[in-house]
Order: sequence, then C-alpha cells, then structure tokens
Amino acid sequence: MIAFRNFALRRGERLLLSDVDLTLHAGWRVGVVGRNGTGKSSLFAAVRHEIEADRGDLDVPNRVRIASIAQEMPSLPDAAIDFVLAGDAVVHAALQAEANAFANEDWEAVAVAHHRLEEVGGYDASARAGKLLHGLGFSAETHSRAVSTFSGGWRVRLNLARALMTPSDLLLLDEPTNHLDLDAVLWLEQWLLKYPGTLLLISHDREFLDNVCTHTLHLHSGKAKLYTGDYTAFERQRSEHLRLQQITHEKAQVERAHLQSFIDRFSASASKAKQAQSRVKRLAKMAGTEAVRAEREIRIDFPQPLKLPNSLMRLDHADCGYAALEPSPSRGGQGEDGVGVSRQDQHHPRPNPPLEGEGVITILRDVGFGLEAGDRVGLLGANGAGKSTLVKTLVGELSVLAGERSAHPDLRIGYFAQHTVESLKAGTSAIDHLRDLSPNSTTQAVRDFLGKWNFPGDRAFESIDGFSGGERARLALALIAWLQPNVLLLDEPTNHLDLEMREALAEALSVFEGAIVLVSHDRHLIGLVCETFWRVADGRVEAFDGDLDEYAAWLRARPGGTDAKSVPAMSAAIAPVAAPRKATKLNPHKLAKAEARVTELEAKLASLETELADPKLYADGGVRAADIGRQQTALQGDLQSAETELLAMYETDAA
Repeated sequence: MIAFRNFALRRGERLLLSDVDLTLHAGWRVGVVGRNGTGKSSLFAAVRHEIEADRGDLDVPNRVRIASIAQEMPSLPDAAIDFVLAGDAVVHAALQAEANAFANEDWEAVAVAHHRLEEVGGYDASARAGKLLHGLGFSAETHSRAVSTFSGGWRVRLNLARALMTPSDLLLLDEPTNHLDLDAVLWLEQWLLKYPGTLLLISHDREFLDNVCTHTLHLHSGKAKLYTGDYTAFERQRSEHLRLQQITHEKAQVERAHLQSFIDRFSASASKAKQAQSRVKRLAKMAGTEAVRAEREIRIDFPQPLKLPNSLMRLDHADCGYAALEPSPSRGGQGEDGVGVSRQDQHHPRPNPPLEGEGVITILRDVGFGLEAGDRVGLLGANGAGKSTLVKTLVGELSVLAGERSAHPDLRIGYFAQHTVESLKAGTSAIDHLRDLSPNSTTQAVRDFLGKWNFPGDRAFESIDGFSGGERARLALALIAWLQPNVLLLDEPTNHLDLEMREALAEALSVFEGAIVLVSHDRHLIGLVCETFWRVADGRVEAFDGDLDEYAAWLRARPGGTDAKSVPAMSAAIAPVAAPRKATKLNPHKLAKAEARVTELEAKLASLETELADPKLYADGGVRAADIGRQQTALQGDLQSAETELLAMYETDAA
C-alpha cells in the first residue's frame, strides 16, 4: 500500500533518512519508533505529502484516504461535538445542507438532504461522534461546550476524536496517548484494534505499542528497518541481530590481526610480495566491518533520602477539593521551593479550611490514605476523577477541606506535575537552575550531577530555550532528585520522555528507598514501579485489589460503560449497553467451559510467543514470523473476548 524506494529525506542540512526501501501493506498496524530527532514526524509529513523526498520515491495511492491528528490548537466557538462531527466532511456537509433546507423552509431540498444523509450514513453520525468523545473522557454535559472553553490538553483530545471520526484508509497518529489518562488509553487501544485500515503510530508507550501493533518500523542512524511483531518482538529481534553482528565483528578482528601480522612479516620479501599484496586488499575490504555501536543508555538516579522516617504522612477523614483562594484546578500551583520540592509543613502554615458553601468545591470525601517508607502506590481512575487533587493535597498545595493532613517533621516531598516543567526559567541554563537551589555547591559537583542526567559538558551551560520537551522534563526531574526527597509524588512524568528515558526513569524509581505515589498512563512504568494501586472515582479513594491487567479487565467487564464519569473507557463505542441482569444461578458447566477456553487460548499464545523468540524463525526473511504474528493478533482478540465473557459470568453469579 505504501512503498518507499531509495527514499531519502532531509530537514535543512541534516540528512534524516537515506536508502529506505520497504513496503507497508494494507491492514498493518505499524509502530514507528526511534530516538527523538531520527525523523519520525518528518516521515509522517512526507506520507501526508506536506514535504517531498530529497531522493527516491514514496508511493501512496491517490485513492487512499489519510487521516491524522491536527497539530494546531483550535480555539473555536463551535460545540465540541460539532467540531468532532466535522471530521467526516461528507456527513457534515449533508447535515449542513439539511439545516439550511429547514431554515429556508425548502421542503424539496429537505427531502434531497434526507436522501443524501441516508446514503452517507449521516443519521448515526452524531451518535458516533458522541461515543468518541465519551471514550476519550468527555462527560455528556461537555459535548455542547465551545471548543475555545477547553484547556490545551483537552483540545488535543478533541483533535484526536476528530481524526478518529474522519473516514480513512490510512490513519497517522503521532503520540496520541500523551494527554490521555489510563482509562482513555485502554479505550483507544480497543478502538484501534477494530480499525480496518492501515495504522502508522508514533508512540513512546511500549505497552500501547505492544497491544496495538503488528509491525515495528525502527528509525536509527539515518536508516529505517521494518520488523514483524510488536515492540517487545522488535527488541528481541534487534538484540539478536546486534549479538550476531558483534560475533561477526569479533571474528573479523581476529582475521584482521592475522592478516596484518602476515603483511608486517612478509611485505619486504620478494617471494612473498604477491601474497602480502593480496592480503592488503582483503584487509581493505574488511575496513567496513565495524563493532556494534550500542546506543548510549541513559542512566539516572534519585539519590537516597537524607532522612527516611518510617511513617511519612497521612490523610485522615479528609475532604479534598478547592476553595475560592486556592489555585484553580486548571492552573495548579508551584511547589514551595519553586521546583516542586516541599519541606516541612510547619514552615509553610496553611489557612484554616473554609466551610462548605463558602466557595468550596469538594472533589473527594472522607479520604484515608497513608504513606510509609518504601510504599509504591499507583493511582488509577479517569481524568477529572480527582487523582491530581489528591496529589496536590498530599503535597500541601491544597488545604484539606475537612479532616486532617499530618506529616513527619522530616518529610521532604519531590513533586512533579505539568506545571513543574512550565515553571523552568526561560533564558537560563540547567546549571543556573541548580545554582539557584544550592548557591554554595561547587561548579564541578553540579556539572557531575547534570552529567548523570545526560546534560554533559557544555550542554549544562546552554539556555533551556533550545531544549526539547523531553529535555525540559528531564531537567525538572533532575532538580527534584538534587534535593534528595523521601517522598516522590509524580503526576504524569513521562508525557515528553522518549522510550529510553522512560526505561531509565523506571529503573531509577525501582531502587528508590523512599515512598512513591505515581499517576501515569504509561502501564510499563506503573507496572515496574508500583506495588499497590488505589482507585480514585465517584468522590472516593479506595484500594484496588489487583494489578493493571485486572484493572483493564475490570473496565472492559463493566456493562455498557456505566459509571461514565469515572470510567470513560467503557463507552458504548466498544461495548453495547447491557440489559439489566436477573440474579440467576450460574450454570457450572458453562463456567467450566469458559474457564477452559481462556486457559486454552493463553497456552496457545504462550506457544506462539516462544516461537517468536527463536532467532531461527527470521531466517527466511520473516515470512513465517509474519504468519505467526497474524495468528498472535487473532488469538489476542479471541482471548480478550473469552476473558470478557468469563468475567461477565462471574459478575452474574455474584449478582
């Protein structure tokens, strides 16, 4: 469907890609991965015909309908649902024609418009747009709100919904999960698995890539290599390729040494001159055989806390929310040290909690939540349910409206949120930021520390104005680490981080001895870091007895997406509204059969994954691997259906 032939692409003077020869077939879901700056977004621009190849050809059939997420942030008076509906231009035009006909009382035109709407499937278009909005976390009462009234992150979601609404054969999604909560990410996964066209997806969320993609396109060092399978399969194949390349290099080095020894010994001998010259030519041919240059791994660390008391902080019977004088939910506030680090409460007295009704917005009620050294807590729940409100209350940025917040005198909080990155000072360098925190620290100590966070050499002295979003986020995390907190409260820390930095962050957090509370849509990070989970929904904060897979299954099993305010992931866009169940006794034979079906599918999937791990599988150019990949995708869908059916049985039995 999409063919690259000797394709090369530049941006300015820099060569991004060269000698790309590959074909992407219809129906593939391709994850496009690689370090920032390797040309992923530029490749998308070329596919959209926005930029031209510098050499070679990129063939995308003219009949192919392309949809992608708009980059501009709309600020329009249009209602949210109308903005999304306009993604289907044909339906939107038909609806507009109908509205105009009614306004003009032209009944003949009304009849024509009705016929056209039936032709283009316009009668259910508003329902489809509403389902997309609901799935991405927009409550029903917001569908009629003007686009201009939403914050930037929610406008990004509107752009995503509009792209999904657009009829397409090829869908280009560039970091679609960045402004989504976990519930919406899970919903989007299900939507994309049902998308019938070809998908090209740029993402730094490896779990998302694993669950959605059938192929992986890796951009590295100006080249593009296509792998069969999801991101984990790509890592496995690439690792094996690099291992074999290293073995080849080491063998070549031995031969090079042998040849060089022969040349050195006999180049002056007339009788051996011809043989020596032959070996010189062979040695020259081997000059291109290089060692594997492993990509430099970023390694970061959070220094151990200066003090680590066992019981760090608690909320007892706390009501959490906003008072008239508190920072608003949309803007947030800044940590008490300017970089998201909070020291002892007694140095920062808070006003008495306002009474209910005095401009108070209560988000969470009767919260009982405590942190001890070593706790690793993941917060689950939809955007707007109160996760950030809970974190800000734990920080002390928001006063408790009722109840009590208590903290150990040695409590030292490291707090990361979106506004932490935004609070970095324009026109200053990374080293300036650290000097502001510790004026008495030596320049060498500061430089050594920044080097560990991948700001080496002169990079530490460069203005942050030229930093990417990922570099700014990394600097914000480094400033938190510098002050050696004993509690880390991290609200979506990965939004601008690439895969390598996310891995480094997960590794650093996994050995941190203090307590961690984490809000993230990155399941790989949450799964590696968190040991317990709390669900925030319906104004409550309650322990969730299970892991992330069980949470995803629990969301899918909820009939028809009930509890829409807290669980937008289960909208009717992926699950029909279930009729009320009667409390009937479950047939044990049907239950046993359903359980056996799940076990059988899990075993088959495990067998396929074992096959995919075998390097010999790829010896034929990946033909057999591609077939197994297709089987794997089909089995994953079957397993999901079987699990949903089984969970529904359990729920029926419990009713």
